[in-house]
Amino acid sequence: QVQLVESGGGLVQAGGSLRLSCTASGTIFSINAMGWYRQAPGKQRELVAGISSGGITNYADSVKGRFTISRDNAKNTVYLQMNSLKPEDTAVFYCAAALIYREFPPRVYDYWGLGTQVTVSS
Repeated sequence: QVQLVESGGGLVQAGGSLRLSCTASGTIFSINAMGWYRQAPGKQRELVAGISSGGITNYADSVKGRFTISRDNAKNTVYLQMNSLKPEDTAVFYCAAALIYREFPPRVYDYWGLGTQVTVSS
């Protein structure tokens, strides 16, 4: 099993920045891709960004050029640097990890964190 713990959420004004972190523990050798999803009130959970163990990335069109996903394999941690935040970015952000046999980008993520709230005020 893999446990994921997010941190770094909070309240920020529009145009500001936040950095989310997610640290994995447990059977980390079993995972490849890690990613960030978000879910706004009344909306479905959506992929924000993903990154393979080798550093290949993918992003939702809505965050391209503003968000950057990165990964420190030595620390078992994935980051999401969010710049130029907009009120529509307000959501609970979830860290996710996919089992090693899933090719990148995975269609399914197997492990999930509990989420961290990001609120962007106008």
